[in-house]
Amino acid sequence: MKSLPITSRREMLHRCGFGMGALALSNLMAQEPESGLSPLAPRKPQFPGKAKRVIHLFMNGGPSQIDTFDPKPALQRHVGKRITDGPGNGANRRTAGVALPSPFEFKRHGQSGLEISELFPNVAKHADDLCVIRSMVSDIPNHEQALMMMNTGTIGLSRPSVGAWTLYGLGTENQSLPGFVVMCPGGLPTAQSANWRNGFLPGIYQGTYINSVERDPEALIANIENRFMFKKAQRRQLSYIQQLNEIHRRQREHVPQLDARIESLELAFRMQTEALDAFDIEREPVHIREMYGDTTQGRQMLMARRLAERGVRYVQLYHGAGQPWDSHSNIVTSHKRLAAQVDQPIAALLADLKGRGMLEDTLVIWGGEMGRTPTVQLPVTPKQGRDHHSDGFTVWMAGGGVKAGQAYGTTDEVGLTVAENPVHVHDLHATILHLMGFDHEKLTYRYAGRDFRLTDVYGRVVNDLIA
Repeated sequence: MKSLPITSRREMLHRCGFGMGALALSNLMAQEPESGLSPLAPRKPQFPGKAKRVIHLFMNGGPSQIDTFDPKPALQRHVGKRITDGPGNGANRRTAGVALPSPFEFKRHGQSGLEISELFPNVAKHADDLCVIRSMVSDIPNHEQALMMMNTGTIGLSRPSVGAWTLYGLGTENQSLPGFVVMCPGGLPTAQSANWRNGFLPGIYQGTYINSVERDPEALIANIENRFMFKKAQRRQLSYIQQLNEIHRRQREHVPQLDARIESLELAFRMQTEALDAFDIEREPVHIREMYGDTTQGRQMLMARRLAERGVRYVQLYHGAGQPWDSHSNIVTSHKRLAAQVDQPIAALLADLKGRGMLEDTLVIWGGEMGRTPTVQLPVTPKQGRDHHSDGFTVWMAGGGVKAGQAYGTTDEVGLTVAENPVHVHDLHATILHLMGFDHEKLTYRYAGRDFRLTDVYGRVVNDLIA
């Protein structure tokens, strides 16, 4: 009779510990993987969500709400006057200058009558699809901290980004593409890759950075193809390496970095079959490419739609990384130029998603890390600009179950502070997760002895933003 292999007490506890931990996590999250054991496998949300994917249009540097989506005609009455004596402002150095009315004309658009600046004539055609939040509040009007807050929910610590949390909660619908893609042409934003980092979540949930200034798909993703080995030979080679990795993993305690490396190798192999196709916009009909425009922003927004329809869970597109919306001077010229770069592509994205029946379950988010003051930047120069402002700026959303055709929240008559219905960044994050099918207080990850979440110990779902 053949003897059974002897398992030591330590090995038995080691194996059982992993099994109980996996069961506990599965029970906690109420998300059994629907296919396989991959951490990227698609998973069910905690409750039926209205949105399946997110496209986040990040206007790096902080666009001026007063010149785009939050008109303040009362500023005309304050020209040449100081307006720093409002409630809670006192001697705020960032609003110490005199009032600076917007030089841009606002008009009402659509059946909703949303007021939108002349800077966005094409986006304005989609007014009835927009849910404009005019009362956004963040903690600090500095770029690095504000970027980190908008992307990770904290002003300084290296925490998981919204995209990483979304991927952790839902997995991805396409195992041959990264589930979280970040396109940032012409340079990285302030805080750089910390904006899309996985933090303490497993590394497989980190955003995949693409320098979308490149046109050639093979340049967008370096070394995507192995020209020296057939696919079957590559598969045999990778299988052997993964066998060694698995032996290495079994001999150690749970190491998230090793798990991420193993998963990344598999993903990189699978990407050869689909990534080049997803990023090759030349496969699109001419009229679609012309609708988006042959510009960097046009191309990357078209790529975002192609990724979204292929099951990528979270796509973040940056605009203004090299030349940001940070218009401390010459705001008229700079905002005209920057808005012109994105107006047509954004409108095309909304129209394209709607035409394909994707807008209803794709959440589109537009905005920066903060806004700009209603006063002129000091010292006053002929090329006037605006300083940073975090107490009442604008973010809009479209699709994905939001209540469209409305402006939510108000700032005071000169845009100095929030007057009604403030929405903190934590509240925005809680609402985004709710639209994706998650209670922000229950989507947690245990790290360093406590359960962490995107909203930390804050945040509320703003139900008035949800259809």
